[in-house]
Amino acid sequence: MPELETCSGYKYLIETAYDRETIKDMERPAIAQIDTFKRYPETEKLELPRSWQLKEARIVPLLQNRRSKRKFTTTEIDFEELAFMLWASQGITAKSGCYTFRTAPSGGALYPVETYLSIHRVKGVTPGLYHFNVENFCLDILTENDTSDKVAAACLDQKFMAQSAVTFIWSAVIRRCMSKYGNRGMRYILLDAGHICQNLLIAAEATGNSTCPVAAFYDDELNEILGINSNDETAIYAAAVGQKFSN
Repeated sequence: MPELETCSGYKYLIETAYDRETIKDMERPAIAQIDTFKRYPETEKLELPRSWQLKEARIVPLLQNRRSKRKFTTTEIDFEELAFMLWASQGITAKSGCYTFRTAPSGGALYPVETYLSIHRVKGVTPGLYHFNVENFCLDILTENDTSDKVAAACLDQKFMAQSAVTFIWSAVIRRCMSKYGNRGMRYILLDAGHICQNLLIAAEATGNSTCPVAAFYDDELNEILGINSNDETAIYAAAVGQKFSN
């Protein structure tokens, strides 16, 4: 619709998209680097305790050990593990009137982010492309043809992605959020994706799997694999998941 295409938030997505023809010559603004940490050297310091006692401390090693990994075993992951990771990332946890609430927050409870799965090695599941049906907690089967190589190619030919057991791909249904929040809605969409991905990373760690988030991809190629029209819905983030190597 024309009114969406004129929004600055929408234009930002289009103007920052990658494609194979222009990525090498794409102009990047000459922005000077700065230090990783912001420091206030002249202020007094209040040390934080490191010996905290939590009522439920199982989250601590999950956060401590989480790392982005680009090597996975060739072992299939359990279907139950995949189901848990899907629930942890976007599962419904409560309802109130016409609103549903999920494990990850969303501005206005609008949930503009959709989850697609490129399944390669999951026990009992045919390799192919699936959509996470949040409402009914099931998978919509889009194609039972292995898409892992195509997804890896669309993600700037990062070969490790083809070796993952499953790749999560998140898209934004732009109008779902921006119809209420206008240009500001683009910020909320990207924040939503970050919340969802972090939940997945922790859930993967809890199930003994490794993950690597990926934001570099050729937009039109990935959208074509998903079968979505980039005028209304577009890929914004991904994460490869596979069983981790034993230490």
